[in-house]
Amino acid sequence: TEIADMHSPIKRTLMNAVVKHVKKMVPPFNLPQAHKLPAVLSAGAREKFTPVECKQDDIAVLQYTGGTTGVAKGAMLTHGNLVANLLQTRPMMEDMVVEGQEVVIAPLPLYHIYSFTLNCGIMLEAGAHNVLIPNPRDIPGFVKELKNHKFTAFLGLNTLFVALCNNEDFQDLDFSSLKLTSSGGMALTSDTAKMWERVTGCEICEGFGMTETSPVVTFNPHSAIQIGTIGLPIPSTVVKTLDEEGNETPLGEPGELCVKGPQVMRGYWQRPEDTQKSFTDDGYLRTGDIALIQEDGYIRIVDRKKDMIIVSGFNVFPNEIEDVVSSHPKVVECAAVGVPDAKSGEAVKVYLVPTAEGVTENELKEFCRERLTAYKVPKKFEFRDELPKTNVGKILRRELRDEANNK
Repeated sequence: TEIADMHSPIKRTLMNAVVKHVKKMVPPFNLPQAHKLPAVLSAGAREKFTPVECKQDDIAVLQYTGGTTGVAKGAMLTHGNLVANLLQTRPMMEDMVVEGQEVVIAPLPLYHIYSFTLNCGIMLEAGAHNVLIPNPRDIPGFVKELKNHKFTAFLGLNTLFVALCNNEDFQDLDFSSLKLTSSGGMALTSDTAKMWERVTGCEICEGFGMTETSPVVTFNPHSAIQIGTIGLPIPSTVVKTLDEEGNETPLGEPGELCVKGPQVMRGYWQRPEDTQKSFTDDGYLRTGDIALIQEDGYIRIVDRKKDMIIVSGFNVFPNEIEDVVSSHPKVVECAAVGVPDAKSGEAVKVYLVPTAEGVTENELKEFCRERLTAYKVPKKFEFRDELPKTNVGKILRRELRDEANNK
């Protein structure tokens, strides 16, 4: 694994972090103000190593949730959870990952469960060369680094795919070696999937996962991708969808997606009440996502349960609105939220980033009327230079919704 563009300020920052950590160790190393890493390692080598017995159900990490819909919680992931998910996911990539031969672009932070499992787990186990991108928001710098590699795989998410495809230098790159693109972290719009394939010649394999599931639950097998779905459950994973009363919904009808498998967490650290609420009586994890299971077993995510908008008693899912609005040629990215409305209870409001040529609200409303049922058509549009995102690049609907409701 290498860190691309490893300039001296970054080196100094990393070194200072190492020294700061070592100083806190017991017994103290009595280090000076600054110390070289080889010396630190040498000092550590003189300490007595005490083997620790490790069992499969021991906690390996406290992996904190993104906190996009509330307070971040520490998911207790065991050694068994993480190893199981690695073994479950690898077969879904079929023969796309060849041991010791892959060059993988890793633009997402490795502390996020998506990259933690795929880059630090699957790809590292396969002997792949992970190219870490310290600042993927710097699109020109990102593209410049891509020119140095004949990359075979790319891990990303919707907002990043859009930003790259809109960059002219990215469009001119050599994609002849690219054979696997994985999408996760947020919903992939159909327009983005088509644009990526048009630019790179590589289809996107979308999957679904959560911090609480180590994270992969479903994945699109490369030989049978269905755009618009999150694919099939990975091996040893059982899923079902439940209605508000806890009854299992028939195939093709939406309900809350619930998961059972060896990758599911033990619970939330020091939060027994939250843990209890997150599981059904028969041990399925409640994902909080509304989904439907097709006749062929493929799954479609409709939206987050907490993000659902109720217009005059009808359920409106932001993903559907965003999929339509983002397909407009003058829209870069968007987010749909519900706002209070005197007549309908809630109304749909869309925040969006337009292209340089700009777009009018009337254009967008007419575009939506042609593609959406009347009550789903956004009532309000707000134009922004950028939308709030997490460190990973996922759009923060909650922040936009809170802002709209506080006006």
